[in-house]
Parts: sequence; C-alpha cells; structure tokens
Amino acid sequence: MTSSTDRFSASITPFEVPEQMRAFAEKGVSQARDNYAKFKDAAETHNGTMEAVFTTASKGASEYTAKLMEFLKANTTSTLDFAQELFGVKTPAEAMELWTSHSRKSFETFSAQAKELAELGQKVATETVEPIKTSASKYYKLAA
Repeated sequence: MTSSTDRFSASITPFEVPEQMRAFAEKGVSQARDNYAKFKDAAETHNGTMEAVFTTASKGASEYTAKLMEFLKANTTSTLDFAQELFGVKTPAEAMELWTSHSRKSFETFSAQAKELAELGQKVATETVEPIKTSASKYYKLAA
C-alpha cells in the first residue's frame, strides 16, 4: 500500500552515464589493472631475488662453518700432538726448542687459515650479492 504522498514510490527515471564519463572510468580501471600487474610482477621478482639471496647466504654460511670446523680439528690435533711431544722431552733446552718450533708453525698456520677464511668470506659475500645486482640491473635497464 503506497500513499500518493510517498516520495519513494514515484517512478524513477534511469540514470544514464554519459559516454565520456564511461570512457574515462574504463580507462582508469584499465590503467589500475596494468599498474597492478606491473606491481605484482615486481613483487614476484623481488621475492625470487630474496629467495636466491637467502639460499646463497645459507650455502655460504654452511661452507664457512665447515671450513672453521676443519681448522678447529686441525689446530686441536696439532696442539695435542705438541703436548704429547712436550711430555717426551728430556731437557729444558729441548722443551724451549719444541715450544719455539710449535709457536712458529702455529703462527704460520693461523695466518694461512685467516687468509683462507677471508677469501672464503669475500667469495660468499660476492655470491650473496649477485642476485641483487642482477635484479637491480634489470630495473635500471627498464628505467633507462
């Protein structure tokens, strides 16, 4: 039951959107879709790059740790061998000569190990940054 004074029951003429407004809206939606697709592609590329970085860093850290363990084992064995030899000396002069010889060898070994670890660290750092450089170079080429 509608009364004649009911404002909402009056016949409503359909609203027509002008063609220019429709074209403008469609163009805006199309641009938004294109921008979303570009953003999605960039995000997926970024995720892939970060995955590569973390994978490389993890592999490098494992390699570095393995090298440290190798050095630890070698140095421990060397120290135990030195201690065993030290128990077998007969004179203080022999002990001093053995001590000096062991100290020299240990210093040379530690120096070589430090150099090797530094080189390995540099290699790991370079390999870890490589996916970032590759990804960045793609974007710089696009921007140029």
